[in-house]
Amino acid sequence: MGLSSLVTGNLAALGLLKPTPIQAQGIPAVVAGRDLLGLAQTGTGKTAAFGLPIITRLIEQNRRPAPKTVRALILAPTRELATQIAENLTAYAQGSPIRVFRVVGGASLYVQSERLARGVDVLIATPGRLLDLLDRRALTLSETRYLVLDEADQMLDIGFIHALRRIAGLLPAERQTMLFSATMPKLMEELAASYLRDPVRVQVAPPGQPVEKIDQGVHFVNQGDKAALLAEYLAKHPGELALVFGRTKHGSEKLSKLLTTWGFSVGSIHGNKSQGQRERALASFRSGEVQVLVATDVAARGLDIPEVRHVYNYELPNVAENYVHRIGRTARAGRTGRAVAFCAPGEVGDLRGIEKTIKKAIPVIGGVVPMGIPEPSPGRAGGGRNGSGGKPAARSFAPKGGKPAFKGPKPVVKYAKPAGKPESEGGNARPARRPSRRPKRDQAA
Repeated sequence: MGLSSLVTGNLAALGLLKPTPIQAQGIPAVVAGRDLLGLAQTGTGKTAAFGLPIITRLIEQNRRPAPKTVRALILAPTRELATQIAENLTAYAQGSPIRVFRVVGGASLYVQSERLARGVDVLIATPGRLLDLLDRRALTLSETRYLVLDEADQMLDIGFIHALRRIAGLLPAERQTMLFSATMPKLMEELAASYLRDPVRVQVAPPGQPVEKIDQGVHFVNQGDKAALLAEYLAKHPGELALVFGRTKHGSEKLSKLLTTWGFSVGSIHGNKSQGQRERALASFRSGEVQVLVATDVAARGLDIPEVRHVYNYELPNVAENYVHRIGRTARAGRTGRAVAFCAPGEVGDLRGIEKTIKKAIPVIGGVVPMGIPEPSPGRAGGGRNGSGGKPAARSFAPKGGKPAFKGPKPVVKYAKPAGKPESEGGNARPARRPSRRPKRDQAA
């Protein structure tokens, strides 16, 4: 495919002998100098699809970067994804003079500025931290000839569009650009049209489709019973790595602490954690020292740990496409995996939106379908706000393999009655009736 012999030697040492479809189609185009629009689901090898040809072209040019300059820029939406890319590219460029560096938030600006002062061949950055460094004049993009936007749809989702436009204005017009995304919303099409010039389009799977090797299921459960149900599932698979996704930073941290008190080995990653804490949690999870990782959507992309066997959607995502990225953390590198979604009555609308996105119904493996909620027709996600038409159903389903074996405590939510206050202020009880001012009939007589 036109890769340098040093790079292919490193690939052989890493055990990467056969290219994935997006690599087989994308690498030759990039080596030939073409812009590239890559559409592929998560876990298909997009990092190597842009990283290998860029490293090859930089090696062939055989020159060092000038101080404060960057020869190739790779933008990623999260710290975790940026770290993953940096680790992979460092391994691909082993034994070459190529300098790979990563800049993300949560780390020292001074240290990063000092490192950039010597110049960098390949810089992996999150948009916010890159702008911070540009504002400090720690680097210039005037010599950057290669630009990669990885997981561009997520960068748009979290509001980086203005940062991307500002960064694009600082880059030279003569450059080679690669844009990779799992989905292609309308705003993404506009972004691609402004960034790319006559690109080669590579699409190896329909956008939004999950990996076929993932065994998916949904378990209906009341919101207050989710923690105990999760503990039951975790207890059924001791020694296997499990990734648990929540919606909020506070809720994810609270859940991780609760599971820890129940005897599970748990770590957590979310926006309130420092960069050092996030890296230590990931390292412990990767090594198996921690077997359960509770995370928000910051870990939904770029987390490449092939040993992850189970993904639990403790809370369903508001954005249906994020479900695909979450469950894509398992069944990686040709392995199989399982994804279980916990659906509370208030999340049924989110579930139907997910099924519409992936164009199929997720099998029910446990719980009771809420009353008045129509089940989707077999083999289709259904239409309308709540799914396909039909009569309301209320059916009970048992999990596969029988009742989970976990015998731990079940969380009970109690509302204490504040002293000196009426009962209506201590919970959901109805307020006491006020005494009537009307005289009784016999007294009026």
